Amino acid sequence: MAFTGYHMGRVAFTMLIAIFVAGANAIDIFLEWNVALDDTIQPVSLKQPVITINGKFPGPLINTTTNDFIHVNVFNNMEELLLFTWDGIQQWLNLWQDGVSSTNCPILPGKNWTYVFQTKGQISSFFYFPSINFHKAAGGFGPIRVYNCIVIAVPFPKPEAEFDLLIGDWIFDSYNTRSLIMEDKQMAFQAIPDIILMNGKGPYGHPLSKSYESFSVTKGKTYRFRISNVGTALSFNFRIQNHQMVIVETEGSYTNQITLDSLDVHVGQSYSVLVTADQNEVDYYIVATPKLLNNTGSRNLDGVGVLHYSNSITYVSGPLPAGPDPFDLEFSVNQAKSIRWNMIAGAARPNPQGTFNVTNVTLSQTFILQNSGAEIQGHPRYVVNNVSYLTPNTPLKLADYLKNGSQVYNLDQFPVKSVNDNASYGISVVTGNHKGWILDRACF
Repeated sequence: MAFTGYHMGRVAFTMLIAIFVAGANAIDIFLEWNVALDDTIQPVSLKQPVITINGKFPGPLINTTTNDFIHVNVFNNMEELLLFTWDGIQQWLNLWQDGVSSTNCPILPGKNWTYVFQTKGQISSFFYFPSINFHKAAGGFGPIRVYNCIVIAVPFPKPEAEFDLLIGDWIFDSYNTRSLIMEDKQMAFQAIPDIILMNGKGPYGHPLSKSYESFSVTKGKTYRFRISNVGTALSFNFRIQNHQMVIVETEGSYTNQITLDSLDVHVGQSYSVLVTADQNEVDYYIVATPKLLNNTGSRNLDGVGVLHYSNSITYVSGPLPAGPDPFDLEFSVNQAKSIRWNMIAGAARPNPQGTFNVTNVTLSQTFILQNSGAEIQGHPRYVVNNVSYLTPNTPLKLADYLKNGSQVYNLDQFPVKSVNDNASYGISVVTGNHKGWILDRACF
């Protein structure tokens, strides 16, 4: 079809109006959080400190739309430093709101800090969590939903309901005790979690579980599950007994829709899947089993919930549905390769302007990175090129602004193409070329 200049102008004008309306609909969302330790929550019937937000574990849902501004006033009622990060949220021109070590100063005990950030150009399922002092192992995490602007079409029918499903490994002792274990060179790399929780609840049928997670569905309806791995160590394979799932989004973008029997979810990842209640009206297992772990006998970490049909009078029973071999790396790699961005959906995606041909670019820098474990000053550490990152007392951007990095970080001293002979700590910053192309080659 040919367009005249008049028609092209109308199309462009209409698009500009749509963009303007989308931006004009952005709102400010104000939240106030009181963060505290609570040893009465006891998700696995053990007295241990759990980090709560406004008395809740997991924390409250942040429900937002693309381009909204989020204001979170965090009151630290704990007796130690606290930081929150917003996993997957892109901090456009305000990376000091990211809430991680070296980016923000922590919130002092008895003090408060207001995070302000925008969910600009993003849609998806995300989550937040406390980012220092091994706090994530004690809770403090919660879901984030970022919906489309009203003028942007969603590439699938509206589901009957949406469920947030935060799944993660959990320990039976306190986070302080486990933190000390991680400092022990004999025990650190052998320490594993004790169980997998779903939305802060223990596995169905487990003797230590005070409750278990259950989702009620109606036969013939389709539901959206927003699944996040909020754990500290373990990847897991997710599946629902006798039900397939259609993956529709991940990492801030819609995906090409593919049907799966099970889904590997690694630490920090979030996915949305559509599940249709198309089976007999009984109850079914929802399962998350750990990857790369011999998970049998007395050391069974399986996270188990229930998919409950509204008319069901049959409780779930019997063996859990089988999943892929937890040591089958080829399955995980092939599944990851099969998940592709939907580049024709009208929502935010990595490059809405088009695609880049990267076969003929000129590289400006090359990094060759090798990770391993090492012992530094008697403590076990993970290292990259034999350097273990050490958190500075002054956030890096603040140091850059006030002192040009003097006595805070080491500029261009990190071994970007080699491995140091001896493992050491380092606060390293590498100079990058503006708009340059960087090849990052990881070795394992």
